[in-house]
Amino acid sequence: MACTVILEIQLKSDMIATGKETFKAILPDTRAYDGCNGVDVIENQDEAGNLILVESWESRAKYDKYLGWRAETGAMEQLGALCAGAPSIRYFDGVDA
Repeated sequence: MACTVILEIQLKSDMIATGKETFKAILPDTRAYDGCNGVDVIENQDEAGNLILVESWESRAKYDKYLGWRAETGAMEQLGALCAGAPSIRYFDGVDA
């Protein structure tokens, strides 16, 4: 079953431009990763550097595999250094409504 992942981060105020450039550089690999259907990055209009990644994955298991790969490559540590706190990751299923 498809899984929507909502990743929310707050970039440090002096790392906003660097954080956006980092995502611009690494997201092509995310979008090409097995199971990824797409990723959109949006920014809070009222809080600079508050980014939400809306990700669509074939399954949560494929996202978990991807997340493990990102940790192995050091990208998680690199992004963590740019953030003001821990990220929020939430997982959603579609609702037939």
